Amino acid sequence: MTINEIRNILDEIGLSYTYYFFPEDDINNPVPNLPYFVYYFPNNEDFSGDNINYVKISAMNIELYTSKKDYQIENQVEAVLTKYGFYYSKIETYLESEHMYEVLYEMEVLLNYE
Repeated sequence: MTINEIRNILDEIGLSYTYYFFPEDDINNPVPNLPYFVYYFPNNEDFSGDNINYVKISAMNIELYTSKKDYQIENQVEAVLTKYGFYYSKIETYLESEHMYEVLYEMEVLLNYE
């Protein structure tokens, strides 16, 4: 899967998003109102042997941010992930200092960097 294919899938969620974070001082990409999400690739667990990486397996995280617990938006995200066959785990926390909820979706993708 290419980065563009992943972005096309993420577009279907229908929320504002960016890679890793919204810079607070970027007038061209300002932090949107909640809800929104970010995605990133925290690490790789490639399939390899004989000092060759045969298959690029990358962890992909999606962090969904909402002002309140919102099952409808979570279902919206999960429906898109399920539609495209992503197996994910889900972790939720409340960010007290930011006054928002974070739902983290962790999954793996076969990533093609083209």
